[in-house]
Amino acid sequence: MLKTAAGCAGLLLVLAGCSGSDSAGADQGRARQGGTLRVVGSSDVEHLDTASVNSVGTYGLTRLFARTLFGNRASDDFTESAAVRPDVAAAMPTRENGGVSADGRTYRVRLRAGVRWNTSPAREVTAADFVRGFKRLCNPAAPSSSAGYFAGTLRGMTAYCAGFAKVDARNAAAIAAYQNEHDVPGVRAADARTLVFRLERPASDFLHLLTLQATAAAPAEYDRLVPDSPDFRRRTLANGPYRVAEYRPGQSITLAHNPAWDAATDPLRSRHVARVSITFGQDAPEAVQQQIESGAADLAWDQPVPASALSRVRDDPRFAIRRAPSTSPFLVFNLRSPNNDGALAKREVRRALQYAVDRATLVKIVGGPSVARPLYTVIPPGNVGYAPSTVSATPGDAGDPAECRRRLAAAGHPSLKLTFPYRTNSVHRRIAESLAANLKACGVETTLRADAGGTFYRTTLMDPSQARAGRWDIAAPGWNPDWYGNNGRSTIQPLLDGRARTRSTTNFGGYDNPRVNALIDRALNARTAPAAASAWQAADREIIDDAALVPLLDRAHTLFRSSRVRNAKFLPTAATYDYSLLWLAD
Repeated sequence: MLKTAAGCAGLLLVLAGCSGSDSAGADQGRARQGGTLRVVGSSDVEHLDTASVNSVGTYGLTRLFARTLFGNRASDDFTESAAVRPDVAAAMPTRENGGVSADGRTYRVRLRAGVRWNTSPAREVTAADFVRGFKRLCNPAAPSSSAGYFAGTLRGMTAYCAGFAKVDARNAAAIAAYQNEHDVPGVRAADARTLVFRLERPASDFLHLLTLQATAAAPAEYDRLVPDSPDFRRRTLANGPYRVAEYRPGQSITLAHNPAWDAATDPLRSRHVARVSITFGQDAPEAVQQQIESGAADLAWDQPVPASALSRVRDDPRFAIRRAPSTSPFLVFNLRSPNNDGALAKREVRRALQYAVDRATLVKIVGGPSVARPLYTVIPPGNVGYAPSTVSATPGDAGDPAECRRRLAAAGHPSLKLTFPYRTNSVHRRIAESLAANLKACGVETTLRADAGGTFYRTTLMDPSQARAGRWDIAAPGWNPDWYGNNGRSTIQPLLDGRARTRSTTNFGGYDNPRVNALIDRALNARTAPAAASAWQAADREIIDDAALVPLLDRAHTLFRSSRVRNAKFLPTAATYDYSLLWLAD
């Protein structure tokens, strides 16, 4: 770990963390119990139901009350935090202990005893609860963006989900009836504490898939609720160290102790603070930063340290830069938009627009080269399948508006009018304004539209009906891989597999290329890791050649904590510190 943020610039190709001081985030004294952790930020959660969770911030929240079979333990060592570890599972299944069959298609997972729901009276979490969790992945009301991982992996999942899509999304009884009357052959409860998974084909990353929050156990009480509905959000149950004590939509979430939780049953989490209070509605990162520096708040919910503050805090022991390779942000095109006579569906138009982008300015906006670097691949460095590329690169990464104009004219669309929704929190407005200026320089008019973070993904981008109606043309979302380590499929498959046709999708632009789909299958069926990596690299090249999206930055996370926060350990998949491990000084 280096001592200054400036020293991070040379680490952009490696998985390391930097902070203002060697003591930042370190254990300081004996753990203190009690107090309220005050987290402040901009946007409400896009989902609170674990079946639907798809953002890093919400992942860090829901894992406090909803446990999965396997998970990750927060650490300032990236390799340590990326390792898969048992959570509710009693042990890692292997061929040696009989947990994995010789052909790699069957997994047996034994649950640890003593994990309980906060029902009255408290009751044990069972294998049937996990089966219910898997069945809820493709519920018609709030389907999971992770469902695609399992549709091609678990036996019978594709057919099960196809039938589920026909059920009335507003009828809790109909949803529960379908779940309870239809089985997924690929997941069953052998007994109360044993799960058996049967795979369509061997999947070397299967245990990584079982770390996803979407696979969390679901109690029988959820059968009475429409998934992720307002009623659901008021009646969540918990089997982790905390429970949702109060949820005020658009305003706040408060977590309190779950009395049914036993620390002896949880190898990944602890519990020190009495309450976690998350307050929404503060869009300005500068205002959030001032509150943390002054001690009025402890951590930011969805705001990085503003670029304007980096020079001031770079040597502050409360500041840290943490690496978690990401494609954040990237420019996505709505290929289904009827606007401009469907111009964005044409590859040559998209190829032209990628030359407009000034990545060098974007690097400055987010904090400089110690925080981000230009990215020209879908898969970022440090992930399986990454291979360096400079396709569409321009001198100084500054863009080439003349080349953009020339290509647009050749494609028959010398002028375009594009609707561009942007998130209101953090630096997303400035990023959108910079990209709009880039596009204006090559003759493209953009209409910027503010979109609250809680609806940007859930309503605007993930709903295909919004895309087909032309409600947006381009956007700049971000993507953190759903897991690290053996994660070849965790970027390309959810973002660009054209066969993922659901009411809620992370294939935002509706991209569907049979060659890319075939390469995804080739990677998933590969018998060796190098063969899989080669297929992912080929898919990446095809996507970039097709200009399905424009990667912009590989961006690190900048974090700042109040003076009273101790034992702040980074969780890459949540892009923040693990709230359960830290404690508060007097």
